[in-house]
Amino acid sequence: MSDYQSQKTFCPECRKEVEYQIEDSVEKKEVRGLEFEYTAERAYCNECGAEIFIPELHDQNLQKIDHAYRGKAGIVKVPEIKEIVEQYNIGKRPLSLLLGWGETTLTRYLDRDIPSKSYSETLKKVKDDYGYLRQLAEENKDKVSVKAFNGLIEAIKDLQNNELKTEKKIDSVIKYLLKELGEVTPLALQKLIYYSQGFYKTFYDEFLFDNDCEAWVHGPVYKEIYFKYRDYGYNPIEDESIEFENINLTEAEEELLDSVIDNFGCYSAKTLEKMTHSERPWRLTRKNLMPEEKSNEIIRKNLIEDYFKDVNNKYQMLNVEDINDYSEELFVKIK
Repeated sequence: MSDYQSQKTFCPECRKEVEYQIEDSVEKKEVRGLEFEYTAERAYCNECGAEIFIPELHDQNLQKIDHAYRGKAGIVKVPEIKEIVEQYNIGKRPLSLLLGWGETTLTRYLDRDIPSKSYSETLKKVKDDYGYLRQLAEENKDKVSVKAFNGLIEAIKDLQNNELKTEKKIDSVIKYLLKELGEVTPLALQKLIYYSQGFYKTFYDEFLFDNDCEAWVHGPVYKEIYFKYRDYGYNPIEDESIEFENINLTEAEEELLDSVIDNFGCYSAKTLEKMTHSERPWRLTRKNLMPEEKSNEIIRKNLIEDYFKDVNNKYQMLNVEDINDYSEELFVKIK
């Protein structure tokens, strides 16, 4: 229920000031040939029941339509674009030029103009890939001042240094998986990270790391990890820059990862994909989407928690080795 509920406004039907209430309404909308649903907020007169136009609600609903469309179409969202400008500590105009675009392009996108698919993909990539932005900036540095270019390079260096200082738990999980498996493709890695998260929660009542995954076409995906390793395609990851001695995991975390490796690491990437497709968290998150339809909807952590808790109860798992019963039955199920 909205803060507008206790306020009054003019009702055209009653021809007077009335109190009104706000109700949620799931509605369908079509933009650029793409149909989607969104939850609108509508105001209704408490006396005659007629819908009343509230400018603030109208603006909010337009934002919801924009957000829902971008999610359905896989287009970068306005808050994400703002984050890009902020994280690189650079103005909209010089950043737009360093990306190889017109000087007002980013400003238009921040004012809710919808970027093309290719421009959207560029923005998504530079958000997580500092090297890619640096490459584009080198190619277009003659379009901005030396100060603007140098400022961007310094911001990139600061971001990289901060990342090294505050390495996330998921990075240690990845290092451990890569070290113990020897060879693993990006697609298989994504699924092993996901199973590590789900099973750790059910055994130790806390998530292994904070990162959220999204319900992509090929199963659960941790977006930042996708951008980090996507250049390997379907080939095994061979990252010589990884320092395997800097792995920050407890004995219990390593024990859980060892079980995930033993019971899921033996399967191909496509088999792991099919496994996650058969499970409730991914299916519920993508329930209204076509099989090949792109989406960046987050698989909520409570869905992951509830599902793996049910798995634990069904197979009466007492320790992490018991994951074996579930993985073997799941493999038979998808064959």
